[in-house]
Amino acid sequence: MKYLTEFRDGEVAQRMAAEIRQLTTRPWAIMEVCGGQTHSILRNGIDQLLPSEIELIHGPGCPVCVTPLEVIDQALAIAAQAGVIFCSFGDMLRVPGSEKDLFRVKSEGGDVRVVYSPLDAVALARQHPDREVVFFGIGFETTAPANAMAVHVARREGLRNFSMLVSHVLVPPAIDAIMRSPANRVQAFLAAGHVCSVMGFWQYPPLVKQHQVPIVITGFEPLDVLDGILRTVRQLERGEAAVENAYARVVTFDGNRTAQALLEDVFTVGDRAWRGIGVIPQSGWHLSAAYRDYDAAHRFSVTGIRTQESPLCRSGDVLQGTIKPTACSAFGAQCTPRTPLGATMVSTEGACAAYFNYGRTVQLERLTITR
Repeated sequence: MKYLTEFRDGEVAQRMAAEIRQLTTRPWAIMEVCGGQTHSILRNGIDQLLPSEIELIHGPGCPVCVTPLEVIDQALAIAAQAGVIFCSFGDMLRVPGSEKDLFRVKSEGGDVRVVYSPLDAVALARQHPDREVVFFGIGFETTAPANAMAVHVARREGLRNFSMLVSHVLVPPAIDAIMRSPANRVQAFLAAGHVCSVMGFWQYPPLVKQHQVPIVITGFEPLDVLDGILRTVRQLERGEAAVENAYARVVTFDGNRTAQALLEDVFTVGDRAWRGIGVIPQSGWHLSAAYRDYDAAHRFSVTGIRTQESPLCRSGDVLQGTIKPTACSAFGAQCTPRTPLGATMVSTEGACAAYFNYGRTVQLERLTITR
């Protein structure tokens, strides 16, 4: 059970929380970038162990949540076409588009299938040469290498009936956009360890230097998160700003160079829209010119779709960290996991889903802890 219990020791967690309380002398706002970290924080009650001076701001690091509404509608339009096998991971099927979701398309006769790897979709293209097979490729840097490999294999094998609807986003430009926002309150970041396992953290020192903000790379277990917070508070209290790697068992400075080379071949960096946030320059991957024929959005001519978000949904504010989910008037009323208005209530990494699932249906008072 190594790595399952080693980083969940309650006594160690209490000692780390006590050290954080002892160190903290003023208010600090720390953003955990990844939705997986958000769920770990709420599931394990980490936010309730911290002193009242420390606010954890939930960042836009949920790939399902930031997939733009127009891309969801593109997926729905493609999936509804005759002769198409539309493949996706299961967490995308209930994400609401403008009028429906992929489950509704499936119930109306669309051939929508859940797969567990993009290479499963490539295998379907081999098995069904008379059908168009489309894979919904979303995510941050973590899932990008597997998606790139699927397109690379399809091109190498000459599978002309395979394509990918791509909506990949990048973490460093998002951090830069958050720090440049006039409404920004973030004073430090907990960076996502799985992203850095692919990309390393060579991209972060320039951000730290430019914005004078600590960035600590950490994992997802309770002690990982607490260690990240502890290291961040130490820097903040000392007036320092540096990159620290608190996830050295997985992350290196350079990252996985083989994966990065594949990404550079298959994708090209460009502007990307983030759901609820807007366009962030140079924040996403698009298929490169060599793989243009495998771009489902162009193959099926769905690039001109225009959409409008629900006026009741404030998921964009949640993703930017300007409000907590409970500040949205629709939270837990019009918007629930069974009747979601936005992706943040659907995704397994969404902040709204975390608040709902772990009983944070109102703003809770912190635990009273004697220092």
